[in-house]
Amino acid sequence: MTNWTTGVCETNNINIHYTRTGGNKPPLILLHGLMTSGLCWSSLAQTLEKDYDVILPDARGHGRSSAPDYGYQYEDHANDIAGLIKTLRLPSPFLLGHSMGGMTAAVVASRKPNLLRGLILADPTFLSPKVQREVHDNDVAGQHSKMLEMSLKEVVAEARTRHPNRSPETLELFARARLQTSMRAFDVLTPPNPDYKQLMREINIPALLLFGDKGVVSHSVADELQSLHPALQVKQIPEAGHSLHMDQPERFASVVKAFLYSIISTKGIR
Repeated sequence: MTNWTTGVCETNNINIHYTRTGGNKPPLILLHGLMTSGLCWSSLAQTLEKDYDVILPDARGHGRSSAPDYGYQYEDHANDIAGLIKTLRLPSPFLLGHSMGGMTAAVVASRKPNLLRGLILADPTFLSPKVQREVHDNDVAGQHSKMLEMSLKEVVAEARTRHPNRSPETLELFARARLQTSMRAFDVLTPPNPDYKQLMREINIPALLLFGDKGVVSHSVADELQSLHPALQVKQIPEAGHSLHMDQPERFASVVKAFLYSIISTKGIR
């Protein structure tokens, strides 16, 4: 991480903070989920930085990015990423998104078909309208509000009880990200989400869907998505929940590497 840089991109009248591994390599953008931050991808970025210029943005309302009073729909998040790509002049980047970041990535890929080189969706928030309402009514924001009154040490301790096998460094990274998440960021949970079926019909670039045993995306949803996007590759990561990149980091990184390499090897490095 010693050579990583940080910067701020001004787009859509806000500041998007990002960390970047750098180098003259194919660019890869990693989009985090709700209540985390770009740096929560640090472990995967370290694995990939030898071959890719990895960019880790903080979504609006997260990390060190701006937290405007409004503008937290998926279209807003997608416009921020399109603006980041344009401002940083990234040539045909790969885009990988988890959870909220996965839905954001799918919106970018469907709305800006010529912007990206490849797409990876890690258990994206592809939820039915009924489940969207359940999540929204589940008072996740209220629980977060109480968390914001806690110290970093207390948040780390709470996380350790839920994830006893994660390293102290990882627990602190995620705890800091949690405390940096604005209450406004939870507006993204307000239904309706974009129609993920329509998004998949419109995506025309190489794409990979990753999901676990106990996450958001089920086998039936994965099969349905493949019928809508015949070129979509689907991989299930066994013994993983929604945070599959944390539950099975080696397996996750291996599948991601293989997919990215398959695109580069067939088209050649630009």
